[in-house]
Amino acid sequence: MSFAAAVLTTSDQGARGERVDTSGTVIKELLASIGAEIARYEVIPDDLQRISEHLRRWADGGAVQLIVTTGGTGLGLRDVTPQATLAVIDYEVPGIAEAMRSEGLKHTPMSMISRAVAGVRGKTLIVNLPGSPKGVQENLSAVLPVLEHAIELITGVDSPHQR
Repeated sequence: MSFAAAVLTTSDQGARGERVDTSGTVIKELLASIGAEIARYEVIPDDLQRISEHLRRWADGGAVQLIVTTGGTGLGLRDVTPQATLAVIDYEVPGIAEAMRSEGLKHTPMSMISRAVAGVRGKTLIVNLPGSPKGVQENLSAVLPVLEHAIELITGVDSPHQR
């Protein structure tokens, strides 16, 4: 099964054109490696309302089955991506966030302060990733093997795992 994905980078500096979005590039490359089509991509500021609005619009539009965010998962005042995600999802998928933190802890103790969440809105899986390319690589690689099956379950596609 191939699926459509969206990548949302939350970065004040990136939105102002003061920083190149290397983390979004890593996400697009990793998702392409499992056959995902990148249907949407945008860099926006760390703003709770704007992030929530993008997640709602992209999930409710029906064009994507996966939204991956990068940035805004730490403890800083402007790190609001988890709050925006929690405000729009129907339910959490805590195992995804737990697996990412577990993998991150193999590389840095800083992983334990990540507030990244994963959850479902309608028929779309939303996954928060850290803002650094290294963190994106480590975290997303940890969950890549389950994304297709998770999307099959969420969207109701008949899967060999369900038989």
